[in-house]
Amino acid sequence: MLFKTTLLWHKTSQTASLSPKKLRRNRLIRLRRLLQRRSNPCNPFALSENCIRKQQQATSKRWLYIFKQLIQRFQQLGQYLLENRSQHRTFDPKQIKMRNHSLFILFLFSVQIFSQTTISGKVTDPKGIPIPGANVFIEGTYDGTTSSEDGTFSFSTLSTGVQTLQVSYLSFETYKISKEVTDMNLLNIRLRESVDALDAVVLSAGTFEAGDKARVSVLKPLDIVTTAGSAGDIVGALQTLPGVQTVGESGRLFVRGGEADETQTFIDGIRVAQPYGASVQNLPTRGRFSPFLFSGISFSTGGYSAEYGEALSSVLLLNTKDEAEQNQTELSLMTVGLGVGHSLKRESSSFTINTAYINLEPYQALVSQDLNWNKAFESISGEAVYVNRFEKGLLKSYAAFDASSFDFNQENINNPTPQRIDLKNNNFYTNTSYKSYWNNNWQFYNGLSYGFGTNTIFIDSDKVQNDEHALHLKSKVSRRFSNRIKLDVGADFFSTHFDEDFRNTTGAFDSGFSSNSLALYAEGDFFFSKKLAAKVGVRGSQQFLLDETRVSPRVSVAYKFGEHAQFALAYGRFSQTPKQDYLKYNTGIDSENATHYILNYQFDKNGRTLRLEGYYKDYKDLIRFDEALPQFDSQFNNNGIGYAAGLDFFWRDNKTIKNLQYWVSYSFIDTERLYRNFPKQATPSFVAQHTASLVTKYWVENWRSQLGFSHTFHTGRPFNNPNEATFMNGNTKAYNSLAFNWAYLVSHQKILYFSVSNVLGTQNVFGYEYANTPNANGTFDRRAITPTADRFFFVGFFWTISDDKQSNQLENL
Repeated sequence: MLFKTTLLWHKTSQTASLSPKKLRRNRLIRLRRLLQRRSNPCNPFALSENCIRKQQQATSKRWLYIFKQLIQRFQQLGQYLLENRSQHRTFDPKQIKMRNHSLFILFLFSVQIFSQTTISGKVTDPKGIPIPGANVFIEGTYDGTTSSEDGTFSFSTLSTGVQTLQVSYLSFETYKISKEVTDMNLLNIRLRESVDALDAVVLSAGTFEAGDKARVSVLKPLDIVTTAGSAGDIVGALQTLPGVQTVGESGRLFVRGGEADETQTFIDGIRVAQPYGASVQNLPTRGRFSPFLFSGISFSTGGYSAEYGEALSSVLLLNTKDEAEQNQTELSLMTVGLGVGHSLKRESSSFTINTAYINLEPYQALVSQDLNWNKAFESISGEAVYVNRFEKGLLKSYAAFDASSFDFNQENINNPTPQRIDLKNNNFYTNTSYKSYWNNNWQFYNGLSYGFGTNTIFIDSDKVQNDEHALHLKSKVSRRFSNRIKLDVGADFFSTHFDEDFRNTTGAFDSGFSSNSLALYAEGDFFFSKKLAAKVGVRGSQQFLLDETRVSPRVSVAYKFGEHAQFALAYGRFSQTPKQDYLKYNTGIDSENATHYILNYQFDKNGRTLRLEGYYKDYKDLIRFDEALPQFDSQFNNNGIGYAAGLDFFWRDNKTIKNLQYWVSYSFIDTERLYRNFPKQATPSFVAQHTASLVTKYWVENWRSQLGFSHTFHTGRPFNNPNEATFMNGNTKAYNSLAFNWAYLVSHQKILYFSVSNVLGTQNVFGYEYANTPNANGTFDRRAITPTADRFFFVGFFWTISDDKQSNQLENL
């Protein structure tokens, strides 16, 4: 049969148009495939004597068959020569050459058959279960096959010496082995599950993520600004998450029993020293930054990475958009002001800018206020992002500024006439970062930020002027050794200079400080499998002003026990330099410290997310002083202690009801502190033991509208009543607030938006202010601290002009 096949190829080649070289190559390939199909008479894993005997018999038959073909071919060639010689015929050189070629091909393949090596083995998963359909081949050749139903494979190769065998299969890591070909027999190959798979374990204890790049998102970027009651404020939307206290008289982030200054804000990995707008006591503020320019948010309520420091409770990470998608202009006409934004898109770069002017005077003329304003809040602000993408790097520059002022008369229980407060604030912040990539395994990051804030405050005839300069330098190197191991090493340098001048009719007092600190950290991500992963890191820092060295280890471990569920544990030590209210009077104190313990359960499937998280925080070295408020002559020390323990619940559902998205959050907290001027350990006044939020968003197709409701509830907050003997024994009434918003799509690029907070007009009380001295009856008078207005109404018209004529600002409302 072999000879007939070869003769057929010989006859065909006489009429073929291919060159002799290509003909010889085609013959080699075809004959080689034919021989390989006959080279495996039995299963290589059937190690019985019968199988071995069959292999030996098949090999002997192949030897005998080829020798017979060689003898027969030589006989035919000799007979041909004799016949031509006896007939006195001349030899046709072409015929002899072609016959010699056939003989040579036959001889060559006879040699190749005996030089072939059989490679065999079995492919299984980590549990020993066979993997059918795995690709098995020798790198740099076409020699290979796929594994059968029982995971076995076998093929022959002409390669010799040391070769690399590669085995790959979907959702498993590629397996490679380099050794002598003759030793690649009866291999037992066990593939490891790929940790890059979408269903791999996620290290997420204590962290909520929003953004398209997040592995598990509990929020979307547009949720930040479409949440009823948030009024487009990032902090306002985050207050609907578990673990966050609603402190209406402040407007800042209070997380798991921590004060607002215990949360640090970072933009593109670089710290923001002044993240909130200017305010005074009992007048709420807002975050400085518009959510329009950010593509992702990571909010850690505890146990965060060693990369970040100077925060006892949590960090808020904001990531600017990588690039603008197209050229577009956005116009905003609102009851509180005007806004303009523009994006300029180039091939490898983009530039986006937003500006806004806010003036509440027209609004306050229509809606009565509980505060006596002399001059309504007024501000002008702007933000810009420049992005340039290089072949192996990404450059980002962000800048923001705002100038604001207001003037009002504030009632005070200790003064018969209201105090006049006139405040002017100017703030500027900028950062630049560059991220570069080398060989897909190395990543380098360098960043720089600078912030400047100044406040001029008149309290009646007294004047307070303060300035703060803040600098942050950051450098990080990341090395991915494999899909399972990644190492980050970095350094931070923080510098803060603060000055404050106080002037009144009797004299002047100056205070301030300069603080520098250097931190080094190293952190590794280890993925042992798709089910088990760990993050281990340590952060060491030197505080030069306080002359202290701090070491903070941090560990988190996650285990995935089902297709959609996982547990996680986190532990970490955290420290923070005392805030400026203390350091400006005394630099002889030490940093405050806290230790976090977190247990997390998370379930995520088909648009439904469930999170349960228990935590315990142990506070040490908290600042104490002997006055009602810190003053230049106060006695400061680090003898304060405290704890916070609680349970957070979060459930989000985007699938059960068509066009409806909603989430429910609930938090329970038990916390006490001995700090500030507390005479004993007690729960601070900003903590409510039970907090719950319900947020809903519903798209009405016929109305071309998105309707949203949110309701926040928390139990009463403690306060100290000097008329009672027990410290912090009072509790306010429960807090309730229902908010509503409506976004109507006038056309593809025009939107009419309406929102109202506290729809039901609930008379909420944040706490009480007591007189310093008792009245004639021997009791201390008090005044309730309430919102500046029962409700807040907002109406806006938003128009987008873009290249595609389809984009709009619905995702920003």
